Amino acid sequence: MMSPLIARLLLLVCLALPLYGVEKVRNRGYRKDPDADKFGSCMQGPAGTSGREGNPGTNGIPGTPGIPGRDGLKGEKGECINEIFEEVWRPNYKQCAWNSLNYGIDLGKVADCTFTKLRTDSALRVLFSGSLRLKCKNACCQRWYFTFNGAECTGPLPIESIIYLDQGSPELNSTINIHRTSSVEGLCEGVKAGLVDVAVWVGTCADYPRGDASTGWNSVSRVIIEELPK
Repeated sequence: MMSPLIARLLLLVCLALPLYGVEKVRNRGYRKDPDADKFGSCMQGPAGTSGREGNPGTNGIPGTPGIPGRDGLKGEKGECINEIFEEVWRPNYKQCAWNSLNYGIDLGKVADCTFTKLRTDSALRVLFSGSLRLKCKNACCQRWYFTFNGAECTGPLPIESIIYLDQGSPELNSTINIHRTSSVEGLCEGVKAGLVDVAVWVGTCADYPRGDASTGWNSVSRVIIEELPK
């Protein structure tokens, strides 16, 4: 007779054999191919050369105009500045000259010079330069002055020069007979624009008798007129 231990071993072997066959069949259906990892994915090769840039594309369809913007806020009121453009001043002058006037009158016009004044709001500068002389028996005084269109300057005062002699010789043809180059000069305002007759006169001084006057002896005499801006 078989021992109980051997009988138990035989029973376990009989039970285990069918289960081993089934597991083997199952594993055979799911066996992994050893070359699956080798051929199932591609290996990355070296990078290729860069391609050329493509041709520029054509312009797209123009967009529709946008919505007009709103008016901005009203600005502050600006300051009003008046600009004054002044006309460029151009020189305007004239000279009249005489060689040896030798004018021996004691009262009256000695010389004149016409001048065209361009503007009313300007001033005239006048100058007489020449030899003057006075002689007399007793005290005497002579006056040389300018006129403008026959009237002396009033803007602001007359333009004049005087010679006073306190004493002389008993006769007018004495040796006291000095001729000196002198000048009469000044600035006159208020003369209207246009043609102006500028003249030099000789006359007496107030409250003094006249003497024997002489103008422009043996020398050049001149009148210079210049228009100046105020």
